[in-house]
Amino acid sequence: MFAGYSAGELTAIFAMQGFAGLILFSVFVLMALGLAIIFGQMGVINMAHGEFMILGAYVTYLVSNTFATHLPDLFSIYFFVAMALAFLASGALGMLVEWGLIRHLYRRPLDTLLATWGLSLILQQIYRSVFGAREVGVTVPNWMMGSLPLTDMIEVPINGLFVMALAVGISVAIYALMFRSRWGRQVRAINQNRVMAGAVGINTERTDRLTFGIGCGIAGVAGSAFTMIGSTGPTSGQLYIVDTFLVVVFGGAGSILGTIASAFTISQAQSVLEFFLSGSMAKVITLLVVVGILMLRPQGLFALKLRK
Repeated sequence: MFAGYSAGELTAIFAMQGFAGLILFSVFVLMALGLAIIFGQMGVINMAHGEFMILGAYVTYLVSNTFATHLPDLFSIYFFVAMALAFLASGALGMLVEWGLIRHLYRRPLDTLLATWGLSLILQQIYRSVFGAREVGVTVPNWMMGSLPLTDMIEVPINGLFVMALAVGISVAIYALMFRSRWGRQVRAINQNRVMAGAVGINTERTDRLTFGIGCGIAGVAGSAFTMIGSTGPTSGQLYIVDTFLVVVFGGAGSILGTIASAFTISQAQSVLEFFLSGSMAKVITLLVVVGILMLRPQGLFALKLRK
């Protein structure tokens, strides 16, 4: 298979494949962090998580067109504005959904699965009616285009580096929120014992609403980043929902570190297998291996220890 390639060429090929795995890892992290909060901390199976991500992508598409038409001189910074608006739009919709739907279904995970699956179908139809069935794309700012040469034979795309930096930044921010803030302590207290948390004065309803909103907002930011590496359509979110749940469950529900480790393991395994096999076979083999590990270790890579 590798006959005819020099050592330098093989090194370059494997390096590029490894970097492709890092980009996939960054996308997985961005998608899974919001779900890790919603599913891991709240026990809500949010099948509409992909649609919140796509809302962020469509917001980015609208902001891109607005800047291109009305503010061309500021087009180079539109993406930062788009990310902020994507977080706000997806987060606001998430808080509305939590108030109108999810708060009535706590401790009923199968009901949340069915309800959010129905919600995902509704959102898909709304996107189809508003934006059309065809996929849309955004124009990437000039400073994100091109690649950065590392050696004579290895180049890495700048937009991929930006996605990786964004994933690192959001991971650090989520860690600080969960383990260095008052809100994070409240979330973890409610997760361990909701009744006792309410008894000591924590407003559980407000904390739940904010938690769900932040998780959905992070999905919106993931959708904004997604526009740099793919086109956006009404059903694009469904292509990633299985991978996202797989990352969260394999890492250990509620574990931020587990989510990151799981995303890295799955993305690198899938990227390496795609070099030797087709993309679909690589995904199938990765899924089978993860399922086999979960059969031996159902709690995932990193399980949270809760007091009984």
